[in-house]
Amino acid sequence: MENNDVLVERTGQLGHLVLNRPVAINALNHGMVRTIAAALDEWEADPGVATVLISGAGERGLCAGGDIVTIYHDARSGGSESETFWRDEYHLNARIARYSKPIVTLMDGVVLGGGVGISAHASHRIVSERSRIGMPETGIGFVPDVGGTWLLAHAPGELGLHAALTGTMVSGADAILMGLASHFVDSAILPTLIAELAERGASAVVGRYGQVPPESALARERWWIDEAYAPDDAGTILERLASMGHPAASAAAETIAAKSPTAVSVTLAALRRARLAGSLEEALNQEFRVSLRALRWPDFAEGIRAQLVDKDRNPAWSPVALADVDAGVVAGAFADVGALELGLSAPDATATDESVPSNTAPQTTAKGS
Repeated sequence: MENNDVLVERTGQLGHLVLNRPVAINALNHGMVRTIAAALDEWEADPGVATVLISGAGERGLCAGGDIVTIYHDARSGGSESETFWRDEYHLNARIARYSKPIVTLMDGVVLGGGVGISAHASHRIVSERSRIGMPETGIGFVPDVGGTWLLAHAPGELGLHAALTGTMVSGADAILMGLASHFVDSAILPTLIAELAERGASAVVGRYGQVPPESALARERWWIDEAYAPDDAGTILERLASMGHPAASAAAETIAAKSPTAVSVTLAALRRARLAGSLEEALNQEFRVSLRALRWPDFAEGIRAQLVDKDRNPAWSPVALADVDAGVVAGAFADVGALELGLSAPDATATDESVPSNTAPQTTAKGS
């Protein structure tokens, strides 16, 4: 079950998963996803495990996302490895959200993309003063996934859409406001919190050390964010941002204008659809369809090349403008993929309280203790 990229540890009643690729800020590869899933299966059936903890090795953060360079080579070669990786990853995201025991995630430091997927669906999601959390996919010609469209679509007002289109990283306080995290704990206290989880229930420990978060910077920006991002057309949103006469809104317009026009257009549509979805699982099924389509977009390979391979930070998007994005490409991104469908379904509404609903708002309590 164990590989060197994930340390699987037991201390007292705590099962601890440590993402162990610190040089890569613990970016997820397929083996790590499988190891985490296997550990969750084993510990759910083990009465000696009361709580699961997920943290990251090193000082830089929990997880910088998926192993994008591997996906880049798959996209260029027309391979199918990404499909298999995403299938297992999205199943894991849903598994974390519905796990019958408390899962505590330390969203300390950098938490991006796939890192959000393995942390923000958990029952106890801890951020600190060092947290920097984001879904930066539009910058590489991709669309938020790992349940990110569900989480961001259910953030207050249009905060989630702002974060999704700009790809900006938010603070721990912002993440709590947006429903991506549930508790704020000073980073210096985290070792003590971890030690106590081995002996005491998750809710009691996290409740004991949870603090009042600092003021959210995004909360002060709601007035222009909600107004500017209300339209369902990306071009109109850009026009509103640019015409508001507010420095932060103008900066957001410039940021979005530099992203992949196709990815921006599909991301907007994805969040609008996710807001109407009935469950996290439904949103993940949608994201899987979009991801498979995006794998063949020219912008995805080009975005990864520009940001992570050649690192010239100068992607040549195709098309180059929002007005030129084909409406058929946007609509087609959500079409059924037949035999390749992810096929996740939400638990029966009559299930026992052991099932935990996927998060749509900050939590202060959780399953079990």
